[in-house]
Amino acid sequence: MPSRFLKEKYRSLAPYVPGEQPQERQFIKLNTNESPFPPSPKVAQAVTKAQVDQLRLYSDPDCTGLRRALADTLGVGPQQVICTNGSDEILAFCFLSLCEQGAAFPDCTYGFYKVFARLFGIPAVTIPLKEDFSVDLADYRDLKQTVFLANPNAPTGMALPPEMVGELCRANPDRLVIVDEAYADFALDSCVRLLPQYDNLLVVGTFSKSRSLAGARLGFAVGSEELIADLHRIRFSFNPYNVNRLTLLAGQAALADPEYFTACRDKIIATREKTAAALRDMGYTVLDSRANFLFAKSGKLGGKELYLLLKENGILVRHFDEPRIRDFLRITIGTPEEMETLLQVLRRVETMEGKQNENIH
Repeated sequence: MPSRFLKEKYRSLAPYVPGEQPQERQFIKLNTNESPFPPSPKVAQAVTKAQVDQLRLYSDPDCTGLRRALADTLGVGPQQVICTNGSDEILAFCFLSLCEQGAAFPDCTYGFYKVFARLFGIPAVTIPLKEDFSVDLADYRDLKQTVFLANPNAPTGMALPPEMVGELCRANPDRLVIVDEAYADFALDSCVRLLPQYDNLLVVGTFSKSRSLAGARLGFAVGSEELIADLHRIRFSFNPYNVNRLTLLAGQAALADPEYFTACRDKIIATREKTAAALRDMGYTVLDSRANFLFAKSGKLGGKELYLLLKENGILVRHFDEPRIRDFLRITIGTPEEMETLLQVLRRVETMEGKQNENIH
């Protein structure tokens, strides 16, 4: 029940529901797309007691060192980069300030887009994915709204080649296209390389997934200098100290260890492909994921039923109770050992359910 002080327009607001973060029972946690690996050892080396002592001071509002490191990593100029408290913050800034004509995004995608549109009173158009859950860019070609595309998409994991996104930017140069690349490192390609060609493109990224810093809350966006300056205007009007001192250090340290990043990413990709093949051998429908998760459907059990059975067996995955996808589960890629345990449990529960159904008949 909302208090009597809440504005009327927010009383029916349905907030974003994050994945479960269990505090008591130990689970194999495959529900929130976190990395199974710890951050680079350089992160621990960077966060020293001396740096902790400096927490009495505000962080650098310009994120100078981190922006330079990101610019070097991405091959852009520092003035083309903005850093934020997770990628959700930059997405919020985009909905707040860059959707004069409204927003458009797929019907099955990151749930926060719909929430931000409601929160900021932005008219939103949701465009159905095709039957195979792919994005048809023809549906977005003539829109006036700002387009938001998660690429790879969540929860499906499917990805568009950057060249197709470039075609969308070129087809309507007066319309902004925002590409949410939270999982792009696992797709081994990025729309950042298109930025010299299109000033109507903004690319959003995060350190949460491929750089193992979900708990540090660090996101960024890359675009034209003018577009990034617009977003800095919003950031400084909201919270100029939005990235804390230790997170800035952690981000720089993670970028300074590309070998560790590559090794962890490649292990996750290899485990993803091995797990997908095993699930398909078991009769599962598994979409072609380019992310650090799989979107899979059993041929025998419904999504919610299977989610609950896995939870009973100590494994958390993500289930979305929405009409088009309620039979699917989103399964984060964990360690090879965790994924093997998942497969063993799935074989066992499906066998048990099959026997129960035989007894009923």
